[in-house]
Amino acid sequence: MKKTLISSVASLALVTTAHAQSSVTLYGLIDAGISYTNNAGGSHQYQMAAGNLQGDRWGLRGTEDLGGGLKALFVLENGFNIYTGKLAQGGAEFGRQAFVGLSSSRFGTVIIGRQYDSFQDYVWMYEAANQFAPYYAAHPGDLDNLNGGNRINNAIKFNSVSYGGFTFGGLYSLGGVAGDFNRNQIWSVGANYTQGPLSAGVGFERAQDPNYSLFGNTPSASTSGSNMTGSRVYSGYASAKRQQIFIAGATYKIGAATVGAVYSNVQFQDIGALPGLPATGAGGDAKFHNAEVNFRYQLSPQFLAGIAYNYTKGYGVNDARYHQGVVGVDYLLSKRTDFYADVIYQHASGTDSTGRPAVANLAFTTASSTPNQVVAVVGVRHKF
Repeated sequence: MKKTLISSVASLALVTTAHAQSSVTLYGLIDAGISYTNNAGGSHQYQMAAGNLQGDRWGLRGTEDLGGGLKALFVLENGFNIYTGKLAQGGAEFGRQAFVGLSSSRFGTVIIGRQYDSFQDYVWMYEAANQFAPYYAAHPGDLDNLNGGNRINNAIKFNSVSYGGFTFGGLYSLGGVAGDFNRNQIWSVGANYTQGPLSAGVGFERAQDPNYSLFGNTPSASTSGSNMTGSRVYSGYASAKRQQIFIAGATYKIGAATVGAVYSNVQFQDIGALPGLPATGAGGDAKFHNAEVNFRYQLSPQFLAGIAYNYTKGYGVNDARYHQGVVGVDYLLSKRTDFYADVIYQHASGTDSTGRPAVANLAFTTASSTPNQVVAVVGVRHKF
């Protein structure tokens, strides 16, 4: 009887210990508001706007301690529209993220699956649209993917541990096309240094056949038509053989204030290489310089205000130019709930990717019929 009791207690202790070393967390976020656009295809537009500061989501995150500083981990993250209940990311069940991997406390983390590129690990935090402003304030068309609109399928990623504030990593996505190793492949690298009030990061990405690999990575994507119809900033370059992106950014904190800047260079190379797709400037390269400066101030522990200006200049086969500004406020009602209000303005000039006079086209909106466009949005965000 005594031996049986001791054995039962020991078994219970082992089960309890094993349970304590593993965890699965349910988490999510709901962001809902109302937006006004002064010109969307020639008309004023009022609409219920979801996922403004961050996309609506729910997910499962799990870890298991394997001992010796090694852990297994996974993330399954679903995106949806709070107003309609529809799946986001083209109808993918876990379209935001879906990966599994191993993490070492000595070296870093390796994960495999559908995930963000290296920009989201090392430089995303320097853009105003990832600090205090909504996705409308992303760089025109989110052409540098700094706002994370496009995820990467079939990807393996490594992110290092911190070495005195310095981290680095890279991602590689197999194209999965039989007989053509290079087709549809994507790779990216990045690094970041954060120490005291200074934070700085850099990243580079190269995507083969971006219309199908980077923009066409959801269940609803076309396997023969254009998947780059979301913005006139780049829709005419769907036939490009490659997309190349370089980004560098930094912030510096001074008391309650934070000043920041980010620069990106985006190139759609060898336009016309993919047949049957829009090919404005066929045979050439469409390139963009993009520079942003931003400033935010913590007025109180609950109240944040920010302002930013962004300039985008096309060169190569286009000369489109976009001036863009945003001002916004965010007020914490609690640790999990906040209220926000923002106004975003864009002015366009030159000739855009369609070969026509450029019109304003804020990210994720219907293009204006004029060179100017204004979006105002108010909303509430709750995290759980």
